[in-house]
Amino acid sequence: MTSGLITTALLGAPPAAQARGLPVLWRVEGNGAIGGDRLSGHGIIAPDGVPAPPKTEASAFVVADADTGAVLAAKDPHGHYAPASTLKTLTAVTLIPRLDKDLKVKPSEKACNVEGSAVGIVPEPIYKVDDLMRALLMVSGNDAAVALAEANGGMRRTIDDMNEEARSLQAYDTVAKTPHGLDEPGQRSSAYDLALIARAGLKLPAFREYISTKVAKFPAPKDYGKKKKKADRDGQDQEGPDRDGQSRDDGDSPAPTKSPPAYYEMANHNKLLGTYKGMLGVKNGWTSKALGSFVGAARRDGHTIIVVIMHHPGGFWEEVAHLLDWGFAVREKAAPVGQLVGPAPSPTPSSSVLAVRPATSASPSPVSAAGKQGAAPRVATLVLGAGLAGGLAVVGYGVVRRRRRADV
Repeated sequence: MTSGLITTALLGAPPAAQARGLPVLWRVEGNGAIGGDRLSGHGIIAPDGVPAPPKTEASAFVVADADTGAVLAAKDPHGHYAPASTLKTLTAVTLIPRLDKDLKVKPSEKACNVEGSAVGIVPEPIYKVDDLMRALLMVSGNDAAVALAEANGGMRRTIDDMNEEARSLQAYDTVAKTPHGLDEPGQRSSAYDLALIARAGLKLPAFREYISTKVAKFPAPKDYGKKKKKADRDGQDQEGPDRDGQSRDDGDSPAPTKSPPAYYEMANHNKLLGTYKGMLGVKNGWTSKALGSFVGAARRDGHTIIVVIMHHPGGFWEEVAHLLDWGFAVREKAAPVGQLVGPAPSPTPSSSVLAVRPATSASPSPVSAAGKQGAAPRVATLVLGAGLAGGLAVVGYGVVRRRRRADV
């Protein structure tokens, strides 16, 4: 027993273990957090000897060097927050390696009628996985997210795969309950985890292509024109809040091509694409519970900086740009305040090493953060039962449906 041991308690297992009814023991040692002890803090965590990071209204943020994994600055990096559509980054990282991009998909009626942001799919076999991935990451299509989950074998299997992927990346603050990020009890992530997931995504060529595409063609049904007019009459495609909480109007979308194959164009929601030098993209999100969230990456002079913000009450684009500027300016001058850890080693049947830190009072979930050992010197040990194996809106037909919970 080490001197740093604080307590041993029976706590809730990670989702995969809970699904199997397996007991989990947490042995907590010290106050270590995934990525380093300093990242267990809740306030601003900044390096000495360089200018302080720019101010942001976000409750949590991370600025990191994607190449080295160095965390340059942070605020409440392991705090638990509702992720909104930034969770779609995990959906993409999980499903891109699992699904053939040329696979044809016929979405179900359920997929076509998901609330919130939608690209406007119909239950016809006119979509490839490639099309749906673009819709997922470019225009935050909740309908595309469900259709992709169906192509992967269903919602339950996809959620299990997403949580397994999060654990493999050591994103232990993250619990996925949906593939699209609409608010669900217990669904959460952290700024640190979203940085880990984005870093993993940037290693996938298809992911990089999707997030950096400004405008793309999307298949449209042959009777698109009639459906579009009906949607306009029913008020389904009118003004709604955009990423900054301002108004936008989808009614001026151009008509699709008249001859087969019909398509319309969709434009990326990331307002920094084409306006911020070196912007690669990634994903933004918003719900009434999560507020504004954003994961972004930019590359200059051969170096990539990742910025994540969570729980932002208003317009964040300018703040994100300033945080990126700061990251590029100090990345060779600032001593890292932490580290983005690499993927977890394959767990043994008997134990796995985890790090624990409490959630903040601002967090939507009271459950404490937990994760496997990265760079932290003091950690918690997970003891499993014997025999356990390794555990802008859419241009064209896209709509934002009436909903109880908005996600744009």
